[in-house]
Amino acid sequence: MIAAPLVLALILGLLSLLPRIQGNGALAYSIWAAAAVLAIWHAALTWRVRRSSTTRTVTVAVRPQHYLQALVQVSVFLYWGWYWRPVYDHAGLLVAQLVFAYGFDMLLVWSRRERYVLGFGPFPIVLSTNLFLWFLDDWFYLQFLMLAVGFMGKEFVRWRRDGRVTHIFNPSAFSLGLFSLVLIATRTTGLTWGEDIASTLTLAPNIYLFLFAAGLVVMYCFSITFVAGSAAIVLFFLSALSSAVTGVPYFVDAEIPTAVFLGLHLLVTDPSTSPRTPPGKVLFGALYGMGVFALYWLLGALDVPTFYDKLLCVPLLNLSVQAIDRVVQRVARRARHLGFAHNNLAHMTLWVLFFVAMTVIGATDGRHTGDSLPFWEQACTERKGNACERLLQIESSYCRDNSGWACNELGVHFARGLIVSKDADLSLECFSRGCELRLQAACFNLLDRDGVKRVDPSVLDLRLLRREGGLNLMEMREPDLYARACAHDWAFACDRVAR
Repeated sequence: MIAAPLVLALILGLLSLLPRIQGNGALAYSIWAAAAVLAIWHAALTWRVRRSSTTRTVTVAVRPQHYLQALVQVSVFLYWGWYWRPVYDHAGLLVAQLVFAYGFDMLLVWSRRERYVLGFGPFPIVLSTNLFLWFLDDWFYLQFLMLAVGFMGKEFVRWRRDGRVTHIFNPSAFSLGLFSLVLIATRTTGLTWGEDIASTLTLAPNIYLFLFAAGLVVMYCFSITFVAGSAAIVLFFLSALSSAVTGVPYFVDAEIPTAVFLGLHLLVTDPSTSPRTPPGKVLFGALYGMGVFALYWLLGALDVPTFYDKLLCVPLLNLSVQAIDRVVQRVARRARHLGFAHNNLAHMTLWVLFFVAMTVIGATDGRHTGDSLPFWEQACTERKGNACERLLQIESSYCRDNSGWACNELGVHFARGLIVSKDADLSLECFSRGCELRLQAACFNLLDRDGVKRVDPSVLDLRLLRREGGLNLMEMREPDLYARACAHDWAFACDRVAR
């Protein structure tokens, strides 16, 4: 059995022959480097084992918490990828990571002891990591490093809990949190697909309902309803309270962002690294909701991509588990006398009712106030909350997505200096980008610096600006497109529909 890691290294090397990998030299080198690490480590371990006359064994243990979570995660990839094809393009790299994960985990365990427990353990670690963060092809060796850090955190960072030694951190959350800090500190988020991953989940229609249904499987099997439910409830009410006070949504286009909704189902709910008592689970989930809420504000204030909000607080919560258990110990003893405290089906029923209520008021897959860009324009004019900052953020995102209209709008803002400081260089850069995208007004503004010209979005711009919900707006008939824009408060589109 000691030859297994070498076989895995060879398989990993063969995966580099896939056209998806051969198409990028840096990506192929990353695969070869990962395979070489496994092969060299295997050679060193074999030499050590032969010198010590010891053996290395494998015990098979198939655990439901591993394979059921993996099945749920795969279902998310399949559904999401149907509407955002880079997910399917990533499939070969997912396989490569799984092969590397098994080889690395096996070598790591055998380097410290004789018995390796073979099961589906690496699957949820790899899949959970990739649900939230991938590195670009040119930097893909960092993806293997991120997985390695997760497995090392599981193996080395441990404590005694409930009479047994166990790992402190959720392995995927540990590596995601650590790498997120490094990316933030070095301002290198651009090396990843992080922002695209967080934003493209909404391309899948009824994504909240899908994640809700998938989460019910995990809740039923592992009794984590209190964690996910309390996190969602706290986050929902904090978001609603902020919206009521400021007049604008706290999150741009949802009461609970889709990626956060995914995180509270499949990232923070690891049974091994969360409290075991019902009150502890409630507090743990509530702290996650409050942590995401606070981090979203903090990251925005620091001009850092806000998608890190759901990743950074999980390791800290994992560290707090024993403290939470101590704080709620007395409450937990009292709760044992209540049959409801351990009635998971009752908890799930409450969660279902809460989700139905969210759906009825339009806080899930329905239209949200923040979906309307004209809403943000009006809110900015009225100086509500941080509406102007949000407007700039949204238009910058659409400009990066090749909307000439959005680039021109940004250029106008920087030229006039009404909602942002005047910046002639940035203004010209935005107009130049808009002109490259064949928006006539942007070309006019680029040539005539004495005035600025604004226009309504073109048909192509509308297809980009209203592309959420899994619909292929590139093939939508123009009358339907204008009707859709009118429903999102574009006045010119309503006039067009009326005519």
